[in-house]
Amino acid sequence: MSVKTFSSRVLFKLLKHGGVVSSKPLRAARHATSAVLGRSSARGYYNSGTPRCKGPGGAAHSRVVDLRSDTVTKPGPAMRQAMAEAEVGDDVMGEDPTINDLQKIAADMFQMEAALFVPSGTMSNLIAVMVHCRERGDEIIVGDLSHVHIYEQGGSAQLAGVHATTVTTLPNGTFDLEQLESKIRHGYPDPHYPRSRLICLENTHNIQGGRVLPLTFLQEVRALADKYGLSVHMDGARVMNAAVAQGVPPSTILQHTNTVSVCLSKGLGAPVGTILAGPRDFISQAVRCRKALGGGMRQAGVLAAAGKLSLLEMTGRLEEDHRNAKIFAKALLDCDPPLFAVDMAAVETNILRFRLQEPSLSPSEFCARMGQVNEGEEAALGQGIQVLMYPHFGNSVRAVWHLGISPEDTQLAIQKMQFVASQYSKEKLGAQ
Repeated sequence: MSVKTFSSRVLFKLLKHGGVVSSKPLRAARHATSAVLGRSSARGYYNSGTPRCKGPGGAAHSRVVDLRSDTVTKPGPAMRQAMAEAEVGDDVMGEDPTINDLQKIAADMFQMEAALFVPSGTMSNLIAVMVHCRERGDEIIVGDLSHVHIYEQGGSAQLAGVHATTVTTLPNGTFDLEQLESKIRHGYPDPHYPRSRLICLENTHNIQGGRVLPLTFLQEVRALADKYGLSVHMDGARVMNAAVAQGVPPSTILQHTNTVSVCLSKGLGAPVGTILAGPRDFISQAVRCRKALGGGMRQAGVLAAAGKLSLLEMTGRLEEDHRNAKIFAKALLDCDPPLFAVDMAAVETNILRFRLQEPSLSPSEFCARMGQVNEGEEAALGQGIQVLMYPHFGNSVRAVWHLGISPEDTQLAIQKMQFVASQYSKEKLGAQ
């Protein structure tokens, strides 16, 4: 597969916001937590909120570095032009030429027989479950920390009548193969048990910090599935990140799966859409399920045009996101005072998870401090810097790099992190 370099890189000019300057940092931090993060919980990093840092004497020189997710990307001029000029037709009738082109490009790139453009990754994964598991009471095997299991509202049970059983997700996003094999049901049609049909993988693994599944693991899972007559579906929302990190075309990864869901609106920068790919008969059934779920779109070539640009021209630049994430991770380790714990070996792609080593500084408070303009910040840094990120699983913080974050933005985030750490240390010493 040849991957083009994006020829007209667009670095987005960050919006300027007023900032809170408070004489009581801890109270301001609590306020910012509710204002910026909403009522965030360990699982709630999707609780979105527009940065709101209004107040008397708000900062006049504030920069925003949004590391909440790679879903916050916006289409640049080249993508908008492609959307405006897209040739369209009725896709439900199979007559939208731009969608047809996108689906062929994706199928060829992934070395699958066919592909289908759907509105979202959640719908794509649900369609995959519905097609693989045709009978109510069928069962899928998923990781206990997988996006399908945690963040998709239990749609396989709620809408498809499909039961899920879980295996333990290991720190690198894989499973113990013996445990996986033990979860496969035997004895169908014994009326007491569900029927095992599908194993779901996630690559890269979101909750575990953008981990890339090893090719040997994928090969072993596929062999196990073939042994027992199961299928393998990959939630490959960020599989292009995995391909870039491993230095292989996506087809090298996907040869070990039956079907895949690939998001176009994360690191690849499209505003909407996901590709579901697999065998031709699978996609024929997927078209029916998409329609039943309300995902049949008409003149949606204006969206597919962005997806074409994403696949053909945006993949090569993902390496920059990976590099920026590693730069920030290294700065966390080098921070004085040493507040942060980072496993550098686990920083493989654009998602970074790190922990706070100071028990009195929670992830929520740290994120609140990073997201507001603090007292003395403008004098120390020359401007206010709001770095948006979320508290995450396991008492950690999650930050995600994307095409809207330049190397300069990464350095701003480092400056802000160092300032917050220094100010917190001074406050702690002052309180003793």
